[in-house]
Amino acid sequence: MKNFVTGAAGFVGSAIVRKLLGRGEEVVVFVRKGGDFRNLAGLDITCAYGDLREPGSVKACMRGCARVFHAAADYSLWSPEPGALYASNVGGTEAVLAAARELCVEKVVYTSTVGALGNPGDGTPGREDTPVTIGDMVGHYKRSKFMAEQKAVEAAAAGLPVVIVNPSTPVGPRDVKPTPTGKMILDFMDGKMFAYLETGLNIVDVDDVAEGHVLAMDRGVPGEKYILGNRDMTLREIFEILGGITGMPAPRVKLPYAFVYPIAVASTAVSDFITHKPPLAPVEAVRMSKKLMFFDPSKAVRELGMPQTPVEDALGRAARWFMDNGYVKGRR
Repeated sequence: MKNFVTGAAGFVGSAIVRKLLGRGEEVVVFVRKGGDFRNLAGLDITCAYGDLREPGSVKACMRGCARVFHAAADYSLWSPEPGALYASNVGGTEAVLAAARELCVEKVVYTSTVGALGNPGDGTPGREDTPVTIGDMVGHYKRSKFMAEQKAVEAAAAGLPVVIVNPSTPVGPRDVKPTPTGKMILDFMDGKMFAYLETGLNIVDVDDVAEGHVLAMDRGVPGEKYILGNRDMTLREIFEILGGITGMPAPRVKLPYAFVYPIAVASTAVSDFITHKPPLAPVEAVRMSKKLMFFDPSKAVRELGMPQTPVEDALGRAARWFMDNGYVKGRR
């Protein structure tokens, strides 16, 4: 079976590629020339070069593939050009879905995010059917992913066999860039975490997320959504586990939102108008922290058979990978 994977060089995408190869399947990865291919080194894959913003290249590279995993996304909580987020996340998704329809592929798995789902924010876990509108989306990244998910919903309603998966917060090895969550782990290991905000995340092993994608392809119902997550945790709980793994003390000082938010506004303004480099504290990230981003993955566990690797193991694998690959520069 030939599989077409977008975002294959990324954190989640490369884990999907490895799962498919482990099943003995053929994989065509859709990548841009000049990209960072460290996560694909040594893998038995076919590289198809193109750009999601060029629909013709998407269709040409997808031709001959029976199944499509659209895992590519511009994941940034700050961007000097917000329009680029919409071009990649919304326009790119439209291009992939249109090509899949024209080529009559067997099935598509679209990688969304729990950030596009409804979430009460008070500690009550969000579900696939929790009410939500675009007005609930904080920042350009979440808005673009919400809009992209709606394109997948519309395509499924029009008859394209699309399954939507909503990963929560994956952690683990091969976070080469790293992601915002990986950066948080790395900052902790570098001794840069002196305080924390009162917030929460749903943590999941990145390889479980990849397995969830493959299971969604095998067993997922077109038009349905599946939360690929595991355990709801406060930020303090995450740091305490990391402390046990690394031997470093977890921060004890809890900063109030009212103190951090003005700093984030100032930091983001400096990035927007002066440095044009990512801010120390993106205002979108701080605004998101007001909610406990807790989610219920029971549908994916029940209907797909998604594994639930202990989050301690996932955090430990992430920490070891950062250490083994020279990312940790500060105190050990």
